[in-house]
Amino acid sequence: MSPIDVRSPKHCDEKEYNFNLEKVLPIKKLVFGFSTIFLSILSFIFLLYLTLHPTKPNFTLREADIYQLNLSGPRQLLNSSIQLTLVSKNPNKKVGIYYDEFQVYASYKGQQITLYTSLPPFYQGHEDSNFLSASLIGNGLPVDPSFGYEVQRDQNAGKLVMNLKASGRLRWKVGTWVSGRYRFNVDCVAIMPFGPSLPAGPLSFRQGAQCSTTL
Repeated sequence: MSPIDVRSPKHCDEKEYNFNLEKVLPIKKLVFGFSTIFLSILSFIFLLYLTLHPTKPNFTLREADIYQLNLSGPRQLLNSSIQLTLVSKNPNKKVGIYYDEFQVYASYKGQQITLYTSLPPFYQGHEDSNFLSASLIGNGLPVDPSFGYEVQRDQNAGKLVMNLKASGRLRWKVGTWVSGRYRFNVDCVAIMPFGPSLPAGPLSFRQGAQCSTTL
């Protein structure tokens, strides 16, 4: 008689468990390996970022000219025309900057008085500087009823204080690595001589003023 091989239910369960375990273990090892590599890359990038520690860009208002700033029509809507030049400097020795979005506008007494003007995207190399010119226009913009009074008060005081602002998104570049996008805001203050005794022509700012930048 040939021997009879009798397998208990318990033995069958153990066999199937061992079979499934042999399939699962390589997958777990693969996932663990990829996770380790991915975390290592992220840690390297983070340490590199902390080591280089990019410094936010510097902006200077080089000049500004106000060609038009008046109210018109029965509803007293504002018409404005302003030309400005900013200087953008990258202070970093090893980090470049991609400016993906860059918008400029003018503000007076907390009121936006021109539409947004978009500048084309550009790259700024290590310790490079760029001159950025923009024409700011506002036609028929609604403003606060006190706008005319504020302008008259500044004229009596002999000076007009205006904020020229910029906002957008930038990315840092270190070697071949490029970061995600960061939003930035720039605020420049222009103080211009203003009064009835001034000769005809645009109100001009030529002093050069350091702007505040936030990231």
